[in-house]
Amino acid sequence: MGLFSLSNVKPILFSALVAGTALSAKTKTIKIAVAGPHSGANASFGLQQWRGATKAAETINKNGGIDGRKIEIVKADDACEPKQAVSVANLMVDKEKVVAINGHFCSSSTIPASEVYDDANVLMITPASTNPTVTDRGLPTLLRMCGRDDQQGVVAGDFIAKKLKAKRVAVVHDKTTYGRGLADATSKQLGKFKIKPVLYEGLTLGEKDFNALVTKIKSKKAEVVYFGGLHTEAGLLLKQMRDQGLKAKFVSGDGVVSGEFVASAGGKKYVDGVYVTFGPDPRKLDSSKKVVADFKKDGYDPEGYTLYSYSVVQAVAQAVKATKSTDGKVLAQWLKSNKVETVMGTKGWDKKGDLTAGGYVIYKWNNKGTYDEI
Repeated sequence: MGLFSLSNVKPILFSALVAGTALSAKTKTIKIAVAGPHSGANASFGLQQWRGATKAAETINKNGGIDGRKIEIVKADDACEPKQAVSVANLMVDKEKVVAINGHFCSSSTIPASEVYDDANVLMITPASTNPTVTDRGLPTLLRMCGRDDQQGVVAGDFIAKKLKAKRVAVVHDKTTYGRGLADATSKQLGKFKIKPVLYEGLTLGEKDFNALVTKIKSKKAEVVYFGGLHTEAGLLLKQMRDQGLKAKFVSGDGVVSGEFVASAGGKKYVDGVYVTFGPDPRKLDSSKKVVADFKKDGYDPEGYTLYSYSVVQAVAQAVKATKSTDGKVLAQWLKSNKVETVMGTKGWDKKGDLTAGGYVIYKWNNKGTYDEI
């Protein structure tokens, strides 16, 4: 995930190391920040993070915590805005003195904020930032609990070429780190099938009227429209396509795996038939059955990145317990050298902090306003 350009954002690095070394007997709680869009257009994703993290902390605490210490969850709202993410990051390490970060969500927030955490030696595990740059920089305190856009784009490109057998593809993105990166990865994979997009164009975040763009797509006789971005713009674009009678298939990425996509599109009938790439549904795993049942008892189906966020808290807890440390580099190195058990199954990481196993599959939205793996 990612929002906004990074060109004018410079991290304000926190100079002191606050993470310490060995776990002190005076440490009463293990404080983990949930950093993401808790307000703004993408707050539904922040809510997924929050629900996952708080449920995980509640469960771990009921079972004795981490060697008797309770996990405390702190909300850090970046609204998916890079400058706000940097401010929030400094607040978390300076005032809140967190042990670890569950976040950020959008890649364009994660990239600058991670510099702050790395400088402060604080562990950061993003549940959702898929841009390759996140881990390609080699920061020693950073990992992710999700895949990468250069993996996701391959799956999308293959599906469009092989399954949909499209020759005329319009590629649209939201000009963000995440959206453009995903669009480029998909376009690159389409190129391997000698498919050159008939249209490649960016739209502006916050815009409401995409009818001129839809007219342009129609003029190119696109069979498929691929969109790189989040649910708000995706939904609006989709609705205006259908309202203009454009029946081209709509394909997108993990930025639309939220019930808010239905609302943005104007209703269930609009999202019916939309294809998206996302990781294999963790709700169907044996390892998540009890947790999913607990969520459903509360009236919530843990969609999207909820269980990813839950798994982040589990990974942090296991690292702190194993190392008896709150040192970010120590925790990250332990995670890169050991596998952990999570609601999403067994997870391990490579030296860069990317998952050693995983991948993407195709989902399809239906007329009930839900999505299923195909």
